[in-house]
Amino acid sequence: MQQVKPTIVSCNIENAVATIVMDDGKGNVISPEMLRQLNQALDKAKKENAVVLLTGSNDIFCAGFDLKILKTGVLNTFAMLIGGFELSKRLLSFPTPVVIACNGHTLAMGSFLLLSGDYRIGVEGQVKIVANEVEIGLAMPHSAIEICRQRLRPAHFDRAVLLSELYNPQTAVEAGFLDKVVPKEALYEEALKLAKQFASLDLKAHKRTKLRMRRELLKALRRAIRADKIDFVAQGLQRILGKK
Repeated sequence: MQQVKPTIVSCNIENAVATIVMDDGKGNVISPEMLRQLNQALDKAKKENAVVLLTGSNDIFCAGFDLKILKTGVLNTFAMLIGGFELSKRLLSFPTPVVIACNGHTLAMGSFLLLSGDYRIGVEGQVKIVANEVEIGLAMPHSAIEICRQRLRPAHFDRAVLLSELYNPQTAVEAGFLDKVVPKEALYEEALKLAKQFASLDLKAHKRTKLRMRRELLKALRRAIRADKIDFVAQGLQRILGKK
């Protein structure tokens, strides 16, 4: 009997807004299953021509990639890593506005997803936002660099990418990770209000304008994803050969 996968992404579409919630009961990590369900939710939003409101659960928006997948083999790891950046590319070019309600801590790949929204709202409090690849001994992927380059302010680009600077909600606004910070209890209400406001835009004009203004970014990101594919394969081969 085929095992039924648990639902870790919910999607509720109402009044032209698709509210998509990541909830794996832990850190809302980006796993192959999380990616599959997120893309299914985005398919629904696209079909309904709905504005996307993406958020997490509890006190975590997204804690990055699921590190347990790294132990399950090169193919699974490759699919997860590339899938994460393909998801960012999809959000950056999504035909309707994408609002991200950053409900809590946001690490590594989570920070790149955050940077892929059109409008990002965070919450007040002791919240950590960090692209910590270099801190934990990983060279920053080409795709992550391009995503950070297009949204972070120049003064913070090096600090965030090269030095793994840890941001709180207020400094995250200054850096460009967030557009606005609100009290935690007001997050969903504020995000929904903005999503409904954006739903009144001419969505055809929004789509055309988004693709025009991000044309160079999307070209750079496609090139970066190709470079990451080569890089990840090389790293996988080195890992395999190193075991022999």
